[in-house]
Amino acid sequence: MNPFDNQSHSAYTHKRLYAYMMEKAMPEPETTRLTITWSKEADHALRSFLGAQGMKKGDLSKFIEEAVRWRIFHQTVREARDAFADVSPEDLQEMIDTAVEDVRAKRYRERAERP
Repeated sequence: MNPFDNQSHSAYTHKRLYAYMMEKAMPEPETTRLTITWSKEADHALRSFLGAQGMKKGDLSKFIEEAVRWRIFHQTVREARDAFADVSPEDLQEMIDTAVEDVRAKRYRERAERP
């Protein structure tokens, strides 16, 4: 299961931000080629790891893409934690609840307006 086929959900509890990937967060884009330069040691380590996992040649690209997406995700979570570091858990929960209520109300109005 690819964790990036999912939507992101976050919760702030006891001054920690927990984020979970849920279904359909990132659509499958067209592919492109990328040339990278890195150490032989890292290349050997990765290929040995993938081979030990029973992965095939084409799985290298999938593994790297997933690693890049995870790195971006974790960087985004870190930035969110930093941005809300000075906000109390109660205030943050109130902000989240208000935002959720607003989105639900908007969706309810949009659905009600449909023929």
